Amino acid sequence: MVRIPWAPAYPVSTARLDLRPHRLDDLDDLVVYHSDPEVVRYIPWPARTREQTAAALDARTRQGSVFEPGQWLVLAIVLRGGGSSAERPDRVIGEVLLKYDSETDARGELGYALAADVAGHGFGTEAAEAVLALAFEEFGLHRVVANLDARNDASARLLRRLGMRQEAHHLRASWFKGEWTDDLVFAITRDEWRAEHIPEAL
Repeated sequence: MVRIPWAPAYPVSTARLDLRPHRLDDLDDLVVYHSDPEVVRYIPWPARTREQTAAALDARTRQGSVFEPGQWLVLAIVLRGGGSSAERPDRVIGEVLLKYDSETDARGELGYALAADVAGHGFGTEAAEAVLALAFEEFGLHRVVANLDARNDASARLLRRLGMRQEAHHLRASWFKGEWTDDLVFAITRDEWRAEHIPEAL
């Protein structure tokens, strides 16, 4: 049974990251990746101006809790520590999202975006793992899916690292940014997640 509201104690901390609701003073960090055409290539939003990013951020500041199906939990991925300019302490390096997709089916949908200069260090996987833990252990979801453009190889690799299975490949299924594209569907159930992370619980 899905438990609402989704309002975990913040920050949700991992080994290197804090996940928390967005704040208006995150704007400079969000502009870095919201305006990057490569980052948003396979994400529904376009490369945004600073003004457009500010409007998107304003909406995100109200998405730190979920009360009903159709709503998204949207959390800033904050990097703790780090010694290089690309790993500045307390920088928002991306965002991770979980949609309350269906009450009847106890289903959620996972999403994420990460700044290009911190890609390849496992931060996206670390943040998504923490959100899956919330989804299954705190929010009571039965199943989480992820939908992506079939050309997005990096995202597919991330989902496989999370233990998610590719369930479908839909040919020319979406009109996306001016062209027909293939869609992939990945999924994981609570039992599958727990078998990997909490085997003694089964």
